[in-house]
Order: sequence, then C-alpha cells, then structure tokens
Amino acid sequence: MDPEIIIYGAYWCPDCHRSKKFLGEQFISYRWVDIEQDPQAEELVMQMNGGKRIIPTIVFPDGGFLAEPTNAELARKLNLKTEARLRYYDLVIIGGGPAGLTAAIYAAREGAETLLIERSGLGGQASLTGGIDNFPGFPEGISGQEFAGRITQQAMRFGVEILQAADIGKICRHDGYQCALTDGDVHLHGRSLLVATGARYRRLGVPGENEFIGAGIHFCATCDGPFYKGAEEILVVGGGNSAVEEGLHLTRFVDQVTLLVRGDQLTASRILVDKVNEQDSKIHIRYNTVVDAFEGAGSKLKQVRVRDTLSGETQDLQPAAAFIFIGQKPNSEFARGFLELDDYGYILTGHDMMHRFPRHPGRKPFAFETSVPGFFAAGDVRHGSTKQVASAVGEGAAAAIAIREYLKSV
Repeated sequence: MDPEIIIYGAYWCPDCHRSKKFLGEQFISYRWVDIEQDPQAEELVMQMNGGKRIIPTIVFPDGGFLAEPTNAELARKLNLKTEARLRYYDLVIIGGGPAGLTAAIYAAREGAETLLIERSGLGGQASLTGGIDNFPGFPEGISGQEFAGRITQQAMRFGVEILQAADIGKICRHDGYQCALTDGDVHLHGRSLLVATGARYRRLGVPGENEFIGAGIHFCATCDGPFYKGAEEILVVGGGNSAVEEGLHLTRFVDQVTLLVRGDQLTASRILVDKVNEQDSKIHIRYNTVVDAFEGAGSKLKQVRVRDTLSGETQDLQPAAAFIFIGQKPNSEFARGFLELDDYGYILTGHDMMHRFPRHPGRKPFAFETSVPGFFAAGDVRHGSTKQVASAVGEGAAAAIAIREYLKSV
C-alpha cells in the first residue's frame, strides 16, 4: 500500500473542503479524519500546532505537515511546478482542459515557446467524467482521468511548459505584449494569449455532491446518459430549458426520468413544456422539491434525499444516477472589463464579436480572436461553444492555427 496523506479537519471547515478539492483535482489520494469525531486525532493536531486547534492540518508520507496551507503551498509540497521558467513566451495559454492542452500541443509541435497555466487539475471537467464514450478513436471508451493524463503527456512530449496551482487574476496589454498576472502578482508575457478556462456547472452545494461527481452525479446527458441504458429511473435536477432538454434526451436510455423542480412550474420554453406533457412522455415531474443530500456506498451514489418545500416531508430515492442542470457559469471573471463578453459572461470571438465591437485596427479578427488583438479564446468559455470534449479539442486545434497566422503578422 502506498504511503498516504492524512487530512485532519472538520466537516464545517471551508479550508478543509478546499484542500480536499485540490488534492482530488490532482488525483492524489488521501485519508480524511474528522477531529470532532476522533478525540485522539484532535489531540494530535494540537500537539503538532503548539497547542492550537488549526485545521486543516495535513500530514505527508515523509512525516512533515502543513497547517491551513494555501493551494500554492500544497502544490510546492507535492512538487508541482509553480514557477514559470521564462517571463516571455510565443503563446501563453490560460486553462488546462482539452481546448487548452490541444492548442498547446499544436503550437509547441511547431516550435513555439508555449506556457500553459492551470489553477487546478489538468484535463478540466473532462477529467471528472467517469467515462468518455463518444470521442473518436476510442471504440471501447476511455475514462476521463486517463484521457486527461494522455493529453497532458502528449503536451509535455512536445515541450509545453505547464504551470500548476496558479490563479490568473487579470489579463492586459503591457508594453505591446499580452500579459497575464497571477494572484501572486507575477507577470507572464506572450506574443499571443489564449483563454481556455472553460465553464463550471452550478452546484447544489449539498452534502455528498462533490464526493459522487462522475460516480452517479453528472452534468452532461450526451456524455454520460448512455452509461445508464436500461436503467429504471434517473433524476434530473432543474426546471429550465437545459434541464428539460437533457431530461428528454435521457428518456432514450431509461424507463423514467424524474424531474425535480424547486418552484411550482417549469421555466422552460413552451415547446419543451408541451413535449414533457405529451401523453407518451417518460418524464415525471415533482414540483416544490429540492435535494438535501446525496448518499452512497463506497464510491458510488446509492441514494438521494429530497424534500418537499411545502410540507417539509423528506424522502429517500434510489435512482441509477442524478443529472444536475441548474446552469453554467464561464470562468471569465479575470477578463471582464478587458475583453468583450456576452450577457452571460462568455467571451465573444470572431464573427460574433466583430460587428458589435470593431476594435481591430485595419483588419478583420482571426478565427477565435477576441475584441483585443492577440488575445484568443477557445472551448467552453467562448460564446457559441458546444460544451463537448470533441468540439473543445477541435477548437483548441483551430485556435492554435489562427494564432500561428496572427504571429506571422506581428
């Protein structure tokens, strides 16, 4: 058995949750000990911290420990690369999902000095998917974690420099160059810059949710619905267009889709509501219903606790899986006020942006180029993206080709 990392903390502690999330994103196993349930563990924590009850306290296989560490401190302890080799690159890529990694492969393979910056786990949301079954070239499917590992290895093979556990707080132009500023105020310059930071699914924030993502809890019916073919029931959380559309898609695979709607009516379009109300619809709706907790056995979701908000009555359901569709939010906060975004925060590029914000001097923007020359965007963070792994890979490749043409002009 490999030596283990032990996290001592408490259920209510936000820094404990952050540390657990960081280790999980790096696919690093650990053992969790709740000191409020283990007096001996609490005493050990106080001994290590000079009589203070500091959590999380994280103990490593070499005998060392960190008390209330930042992600950057954790990364250094784990020997993750946290400092860039250079301060100037041909291409700086923010985001290590499929779009960013693919763009890095294409650029570095042609000899461009390429830096890729990722704040959490390489592979993006794809790495959290239990299995990718619709990516060309993998007839037996591939796990999200293995896919992320393979594409990362390929990028490193071509010399892509990867900077981990680095948060970008701002992007700008500095002395004529594209610039990314980390939260630690480190300036990283490039002749070009690609934003590929993706989007995050909105979470319910209830107990058990993080533990069973990819193991019974999903956010993409197209990606993960086929894994439940022949199942009796799947839950879908949400009542808007996405929830109803994905719920209708899931009826292809299961006998019944139960829609859990917080309010007393669907907020989806009339056309979608009519489809749900058709006589042969396999969708059952529970209004005024919220999820209180997800529970499982081992690493697999087994039970969902739901509550009627009118009566307060709770019930435990045993679906094959639960799909959450309560919206997405693009990871574009650091670009707001500098790049032009749509009403939902997605970055506008190419044709979508050109007519509204003609800021390119003397020329049309390149494909995937944003409102500021030399800055590009690809993948889920981009307005008009399709939120699929295969299309993110395609966008990354196409963006890299466009960046190559841009670099020829400067």
